[in-house]
Amino acid sequence: MSIRISATKTNLLRTKKTLSLCREGHQLLDEKRKILLMEISSLTIIIEKIQKDVDDSIEKAYRAVEKALVSMGKNKLEQIAAGIDIQVQIELSERKVMGATLPQVSLSIKENPPFFSPVGISPHVDEAIILMKEALKNIALLAEKKISLMRLEQEFLRATKKVNALEKIHIPYYSEIVKFIADRLDEESREAFATLKEIKKKIVSRES
Repeated sequence: MSIRISATKTNLLRTKKTLSLCREGHQLLDEKRKILLMEISSLTIIIEKIQKDVDDSIEKAYRAVEKALVSMGKNKLEQIAAGIDIQVQIELSERKVMGATLPQVSLSIKENPPFFSPVGISPHVDEAIILMKEALKNIALLAEKKISLMRLEQEFLRATKKVNALEKIHIPYYSEIVKFIADRLDEESREAFATLKEIKKKIVSRES
């Protein structure tokens, strides 16, 4: 590596400070990367569970709808569905975790029961409504966690790139400069000491 820098004590101190900052930054980023990896692993397990809850709730909801169709017929069920007054609201906010911006999804379901006369209505209709609401809540939670996982992974990759750059480029570079300047200063110091000895010898020789 070609080093073009004056071998002075000022440059040595400045380079040592830069090297120290690089090492400190490397340590902090490496810790951040480890924490992000733990967050990612934990969130992956949570997502698997929520995904199963989503699949189960949707499957049960459709099964209830099918039973209601069999017992009441398509036209009657469509009439009931048209009279159901349910409003779904989604609020989005954000929070910061280790530099990553993670979403927070808040789903609220506002309903105005009764939706229909209970006379002649299959209990599977109520069951389907309850299960569909549960499925919606699970889907909203799943979306929140999946987006969070994606952003944590992106932040992990950014941290890894920075760690690698410090580890493989910046720290070796500044370490080499420190060694170069220190070696040159030591060499100059030895040369100066040798010169002083020669001068001292000549002075002593002249005096004698």
